[in-house]
Amino acid sequence: MRRSQGRSRVILVLGGASSGKSERALELAGRARPRAFLATGEALDSEMSVRIARHKASRTADWHTAEVPVDVPEWIEQNGKRFQCVVIDCLTLWLSNVMRRRRPDAAIEERVAALLRAIRSAGNRVVIVSNELGLGLVPVGRAVRRFRDMAGKVNQQVAAEADEVYLVVSGQALRLK
Repeated sequence: MRRSQGRSRVILVLGGASSGKSERALELAGRARPRAFLATGEALDSEMSVRIARHKASRTADWHTAEVPVDVPEWIEQNGKRFQCVVIDCLTLWLSNVMRRRRPDAAIEERVAALLRAIRSAGNRVVIVSNELGLGLVPVGRAVRRFRDMAGKVNQQVAAEADEVYLVVSGQALRLK
């Protein structure tokens, strides 16, 4: 059972692909027990299956792992209070999963708001991993531009609510907030 009271401490960890953001998130999670790892990735191909297996191997056995590709706000509402710490890895994959279900932008922003409300009401430490996609070239395709733009909006929405924000580059973390 949860011991702490009040609002959750929210930590956002941003970075590019293979930047070390997941490793930093596990460090920031601390040693509090019990703890949960929400994996939003889906093994839709063999390469992603390998990535998921590698991430699983990087965590110790005391992590409760839940594979939650879309219903993260609901999972947090139902289960969040049971854990001292929850790591959500990753917000960008969650967004991709939500967008694949053809939700309009306004509905996606409301899903993010619902996620943040659920997180804050859990009363624990929540570390959220997300990709920073805005540092590269403007994508040629309309759908990819929409995803990149929505990822930027979602990251801004979460960063505004977060207590701490880190940017990880080449395994090095810079605290932004």
